Amino acid sequence: MRAVTVCALLGALAAQSSTMESGRRRADSAPAEDLTWYQYYAPSGQPAEGLVAQGDYFTLNGQQFQIFSGAVHYFRIHPAYWRTTLRKLRAAGLNTVETYVAWNLHEPRVDVYDFGDGGNDMSDFLDLPGFLRIAQEEDLFVILRPGPYICGEWEFGALPSYLLRQYGIHVRSVDNYYLGRFDKWFGQLLPQVTDLQFTKGGPIIAVQVENEFGHFGYGDFPRDLKYLEHVKQQLELNGVVELLFTSDSPAQTGDMGALPGVLQTANFQKDPLPELEALKKYQPDRPLMTMEFWTGWFDHWLAPFKAGISPEEFRNILDTILSNNSSVNMYMFQGGTNFGFMAGANWIDVNPSYTPDVSSYDYDAVLTEGGRYTEKYNITRELLAQYSVVKSIRPVAPPDEFAVAAFEPVPLTETVPLEGVRAQLAGQPSDTLLSMEQLDVNGGSGQSYGLVWYRATISTATDSQITIRGHVRDVALVLVDGELLTRKMTSILSLESFGYWPVKDATKKLTCEAGEHTLDILVENMGRVNYGKPHILDFQRKGLYEGPVLIDGVAVTGWEIYPMEMKKDWINNLEGWTPLEEDSTVSVPTMLRGTLRVDQPTDTFLDMRNFTKGVVFVNGFNLGRYLSAGPVFTLYLPAPLLNVGDNTIVVFEEFASETPVINFSSEHITI
Repeated sequence: MRAVTVCALLGALAAQSSTMESGRRRADSAPAEDLTWYQYYAPSGQPAEGLVAQGDYFTLNGQQFQIFSGAVHYFRIHPAYWRTTLRKLRAAGLNTVETYVAWNLHEPRVDVYDFGDGGNDMSDFLDLPGFLRIAQEEDLFVILRPGPYICGEWEFGALPSYLLRQYGIHVRSVDNYYLGRFDKWFGQLLPQVTDLQFTKGGPIIAVQVENEFGHFGYGDFPRDLKYLEHVKQQLELNGVVELLFTSDSPAQTGDMGALPGVLQTANFQKDPLPELEALKKYQPDRPLMTMEFWTGWFDHWLAPFKAGISPEEFRNILDTILSNNSSVNMYMFQGGTNFGFMAGANWIDVNPSYTPDVSSYDYDAVLTEGGRYTEKYNITRELLAQYSVVKSIRPVAPPDEFAVAAFEPVPLTETVPLEGVRAQLAGQPSDTLLSMEQLDVNGGSGQSYGLVWYRATISTATDSQITIRGHVRDVALVLVDGELLTRKMTSILSLESFGYWPVKDATKKLTCEAGEHTLDILVENMGRVNYGKPHILDFQRKGLYEGPVLIDGVAVTGWEIYPMEMKKDWINNLEGWTPLEEDSTVSVPTMLRGTLRVDQPTDTFLDMRNFTKGVVFVNGFNLGRYLSAGPVFTLYLPAPLLNVGDNTIVVFEEFASETPVINFSSEHITI
């Protein structure tokens, strides 16, 4: 009886082992067919089951599945390039693309939503359902990360700035006003994408709950899990049925940003093993997922170096991830560009505390800012082919790179002086200083981006001094009777001078004669913080609002405040252009204009080292900020923004240019 029982037991164990391995063998030893990913995982076109995270590996529609994903944000890549970009992912062996969703672009004003047809400056980039459909057409699944907060080195972490009009708001919390606006946003967003879920025949296989919430707090104090649970509930109430997950760095934050039953994933750049071991600790019966393998890094203005990691480091880290049976999302696969005023900022614990990001989001990623191949791309193809358990997927050839050229230099031959610019702005009288968010513009939504211009008449003595109480947010161009008092931003040392954010209660002696004078203060929003502690995100208003401006200790009143948003229509309709005299220089803030003539539009880079600091517009489209102090010296201009023939370039230069000529490059130029 004992012998029979043992034999029966051994037979049962063998049968169980065979059953457990059948799915794995189906992946390991699948016939050498020429299949797409969708043909392999959804052969009937209507999957019975979505992505499941149980045991040692994921399954998709019941079959073993390794997530090979890359991050591409639709709002950072020109839509004319979406398909080719996604095909480059597929050609590298990836089966999934990951994207954030940018709330601030999709709701640019309160209750005004834009999914590609809103007529706003970035509308062309906002057809999210179209992007997801192209991903499926290119044989890629989708990981969707709808926020509402996304970090991502994006302005205010993609939270809309109108939230800051609400006094005392606490974002990313159960604050009533914040939750009301968030609920309404998800009620608009999710119906756009729920029909595109995998189990409904679409590409979306997983959806993130908030973003890195374990980092949003202080030390080991508990996080606001009621808020996190609310986000999860809103996803489910609005029809999300696919796998939900959170992402953090669990070796640092543990499970403080996690919810019961929701998959935890890991974010890191180097040293993956502690993060993967932490995932095993907190969820031993679930597969490993590296949600963000940081393939490079981003850059801050005035940093003395270009951030990133070497191809050799990239290879070793990716190999370690894959050899430890972790699925992976490469953040970023192609970084793209923070067009317009969309670059964010970090808050750090050392001077200068506030560190704004550059417009380029090249990220030292697998593909460059303009989508060109790198050594990291070749490494990715090699390692994914080595570790993939599915050998029957049809290969895709890497698409050709887009043409890139360095055009002939463009002299800027026309100008609108500062006073002419002011005449084309709509001012608002106020006895007190207001932040840009508090201004009565944009249908009650306030001003979000650009500069805010404060003007007043002041009376001075022969030795008067001006004081700006509190901090400026972020750069103040201060002029008295048209003379610029703010020192040029040439290095990090410049930030310790009058007009910059680190200096509290900044004071400067005036050299004007006694009498009445015109005081102009143009304050630039350099980007709201996207990564910082809760109290930092709650105080991201921009302009002058922390205290009054004083002349000899007396508060200035009688202000006229002008929102200088520099939207496309305003730029294209600027009037009062006059010739800039040959060999003349620029010494105060001004608008400059020139013409680029193009026979065949190609990608290019504007080399802005002849200028100091400002913003560039091509045919009215805001390419982003430049700063000759670096670490990045170029602005990426994709070919679809160019016309055959004449193209108008407008530059708002804040300080000085001895040679107002734009040069062009065929490559990204950095320190």
